Amino acid sequence: MDQIRKVGVVGAGLIGGGWVAAFLGRGYDVSVQDPSADAEARLRAQVEAAWPALESLGLSPGASPDRLTFHADLAIALDGVDFVQENAPERPDVKAELYARLGDLLPADVIIASSTSGLPISLLQRDCRHPQRCVLGHPFNPVHMMPLVELGGGELTDPAAIDTATDFYVAMGKEPVRLHREIVGHIANRLTSAMFREAVSLVAEGYATVADVDRAIRFGPALKWAVQGQFTTFHTGGGDAGMEGFLRHFAPGIMNRWRTMTDPDLADPALQTKLTAQVIEANGHRPIADIARHQDAMVLRLLRALSE
Repeated sequence: MDQIRKVGVVGAGLIGGGWVAAFLGRGYDVSVQDPSADAEARLRAQVEAAWPALESLGLSPGASPDRLTFHADLAIALDGVDFVQENAPERPDVKAELYARLGDLLPADVIIASSTSGLPISLLQRDCRHPQRCVLGHPFNPVHMMPLVELGGGELTDPAAIDTATDFYVAMGKEPVRLHREIVGHIANRLTSAMFREAVSLVAEGYATVADVDRAIRFGPALKWAVQGQFTTFHTGGGDAGMEGFLRHFAPGIMNRWRTMTDPDLADPALQTKLTAQVIEANGHRPIADIARHQDAMVLRLLRALSE
């Protein structure tokens, strides 16, 4: 991990660009490849927009946007890199073909970490030379600010590669969480999907509005979740008996609620129109860019508070 000086980033979309900013903020040289015609201009604008937040969080010695180089050619971009963060489109065929190329271009000891939000690493590493170095490195958006990175491997991954990637992300100030077995969607996206399923159901069946649901989360459980997560929140909710007492008293009620939960048809155009209209109304018809700026500013304040 101490030998990682230059990071290669493949794919410079929203997630890839966030990784680029994060790596630059930690003082790494970053070499980026993306075939899109306007990718470099979009990437440099994204880094520029992210830099004030990175300064607020604390830059590492030598951190500079000038340490970014951009290339359309994959082989040139990967020349001399010590670690690769892959952010290709979420299509198994595209990623698998890319991994075969990465395996041919990279030395055996260069770890390839995927930002995939749901695909198993086992599916991607099969045709990659030296597949034992392929790991999961899934971030949360916005990548340059959010600490979470989900780590894991596939059937052919060497656990030492996961350990090295974990140490690397820790050195960047990230908070790695290890996925011990592969599952579609990993950890955080499965949890948010489960929450979203019930949120949509409540709105679809007329029990609450989008604004009601968001306020219920913001001013209720989310405040505790930011401090200690779900399990520990229930542990403190069990009184002196902790989790044991909580489960003894509240498990029947939770299971009863589970039995009443349904799967809304999220593909229904009418439901999509309803949700979209209510989200826009709940946010006072503000431009999405303004909402995102407010979100990022508040997340920065929350991160500072939690660090204290």
